[in-house]
Amino acid sequence: MCFDCADFIEKGSKILDLGCGSGIVAKNFQDFFKSEVLGVDIQDNRIFPIPFKIVAEKNLPFPENYFDTVLISFVLHHCQDPISRLKEAKRVTKNKIIIYEDLAEGFLSNFFCKIHELTFNNFFQKNNRDYNFKKNEEWRKIFEKLKLKIIFEKEVSTIPVKKKLFVLEKGQI
Repeated sequence: MCFDCADFIEKGSKILDLGCGSGIVAKNFQDFFKSEVLGVDIQDNRIFPIPFKIVAEKNLPFPENYFDTVLISFVLHHCQDPISRLKEAKRVTKNKIIIYEDLAEGFLSNFFCKIHELTFNNFFQKNNRDYNFKKNEEWRKIFEKLKLKIIFEKEVSTIPVKKKLFVLEKGQI
């Protein structure tokens, strides 16, 4: 992941890992980019001692333009309101949002997204809510509507689930 983002994150950047989960990705970014990384999530599931804050509310408790980059790694499909999460990410970043996301495109990818939803709900979240897996074109329309410009995109995996990297820049508000 770090190599995919090397052209878009400067060494020493201040990075927010939105939905950091175990903290593995945050720790990798912290080490690779020699950056200040803060992980936030709705509960503490860290296995690495990265700086962390529980953020359960809809609005992020940070001022505008506080972070150089916001990283959202395979999180948006878990959000009940991914558009609000993206608006908040846009608000707290100076410029870039980096998103890795599963795409619900094609039979196999759709099937595995549904399996992911069922297993995550039953074993980790203990709920039955629907997830927000979207297709590539749906994400592109959402980004356009939010004035988030795609400056780079890359398919990072196709089997069993299509996974995509989007690097976004803030547009004019």
